[in-house]
Amino acid sequence: MKWTIAAVLLGLAGVGAAGGQGDLADLPLLTPGKVAMQNALWGENPKDKQFTTTRRVVVADIPGPAVITMIHFALPQRPGGGTFGRDAVLRMYWDGETAPSVECPLADFFCDPAGLRGTVSTALVNKNRGFNAYFPMPFAKSARVELAYDGPVEPGPQLWAMMPCYSYVMYRTLDKPPEGGYFHAAWRQERLLLGKREYVAMEAAGSGKFIGWNVTVRLPGRPGYPVDENEKFFIDGEPEPSVEFQGLEDSFGFSWGFPPAESLMPLTGYWPLKKDGAAAYRFFVNDAIRFEKSLKVAIGFGKKESPFFAAQFSKPGSELEFSSVCYWYQAEPHAAFPALPPADQRGMSAAEEKLPTAEELKGRGVRLLVLCGRPEKEVLFAESGYGATVAEGFAYAGFPPPVYHCRAGEQEVVVELTVPKGAAGTVRVYVTDPDEFMGGRKQEVFVCGKSLGTVEKFSKGRWLERAVGAQETADGKAAVRVKNARQDSNAVVSIIEWVEKVAAK
Repeated sequence: MKWTIAAVLLGLAGVGAAGGQGDLADLPLLTPGKVAMQNALWGENPKDKQFTTTRRVVVADIPGPAVITMIHFALPQRPGGGTFGRDAVLRMYWDGETAPSVECPLADFFCDPAGLRGTVSTALVNKNRGFNAYFPMPFAKSARVELAYDGPVEPGPQLWAMMPCYSYVMYRTLDKPPEGGYFHAAWRQERLLLGKREYVAMEAAGSGKFIGWNVTVRLPGRPGYPVDENEKFFIDGEPEPSVEFQGLEDSFGFSWGFPPAESLMPLTGYWPLKKDGAAAYRFFVNDAIRFEKSLKVAIGFGKKESPFFAAQFSKPGSELEFSSVCYWYQAEPHAAFPALPPADQRGMSAAEEKLPTAEELKGRGVRLLVLCGRPEKEVLFAESGYGATVAEGFAYAGFPPPVYHCRAGEQEVVVELTVPKGAAGTVRVYVTDPDEFMGGRKQEVFVCGKSLGTVEKFSKGRWLERAVGAQETADGKAAVRVKNARQDSNAVVSIIEWVEKVAAK
């Protein structure tokens, strides 16, 4: 299969001598073969090509030998911009095979995990009011491209309005069966403790080459996902990977974590995913990974990486969620893909944080509750006249649940509480050190300038409290200060409460 960088960047990747289309210099050539297309989904097409009468539409059924050169799906017509998740599944079958060589949620195939983005711009797929793919897909006898809906809506006007409203598949006939591999793509998603086992994105058997993937990583409900994982390519059954990228972001062309803002380039790119993860893609064009017998692609921690990461992400509550689409070419037959989960199990996991209700807090006399460092709504509850301001300390949300957040500082953390002038109550402070940073933290805690003592070895969490009198809050302020007492470590505080005695009923 003949590829050039210039051709790929313009969506003109060739398929070698059999395809007759190569780099840009070949454009003037009068290439043999007939260019044709097949339409579907729109009202001008037969009823069996629309989602008004069926949940599964064969959008193209093409005799070979030929090569598919472009696939297009228009966004739905329904109000709200036509965003849909993973209910729609794209499948492709070559040469009459019974098991698909491509099976992915439609949006994910186009580097748009769960259909959350308005635009995607890469060398081989893009999206803006429609999905487009430019992978060359040669075949010898036949190609069948299907779009299926797996959700709860029955065929009819509502489903038609929800699904892509138009599609076309462009192809060119060939004078002889093509040489080289057949196009494959498969989607996977899993939530797991990565410290205990690796995420497997792909397992292929046969002769072929890996040409790219898109990947998401999340720590559901928290923004502190790690990027210290290694991306491993086990070629032809080897016990140790020949290709192993040391860092998730580095494998997609970045460093020291993903950048704060999205960065989209022709062959690699990244954007923040929702509020708690990252999505990235990379196409291997001049560095495609060749295999003769098999290829396994996995994400896990390196054997020589700090053991901290494996330990941290082996704890219940630290499950990472990955999803991926891998793209590759190989000779048929291919190994069967794992069964696609039901539609209602393909979504992104929700956060599992359990928060107290206002009634529960009032029932035990809480007037102010500060979840220090929590990404959203740090001051979870505050009655009139109460509040909190962080004077020193940065937010961190990478601890395992249930208390995954904190305010931290190399020297100290200072949180200024606002209370009614002359208020009397109890300040309760919760500190936890689950990662035992630099051998374990040691710190001194102060409330309104008075020490509550020095604490260390608090990996399982510890509450400290002190009664505060009216004279100490005459100005309507009550400061909580946590001072680092161990060199090379830092100070942390996770929860602060102001509690007043509840009158007996």
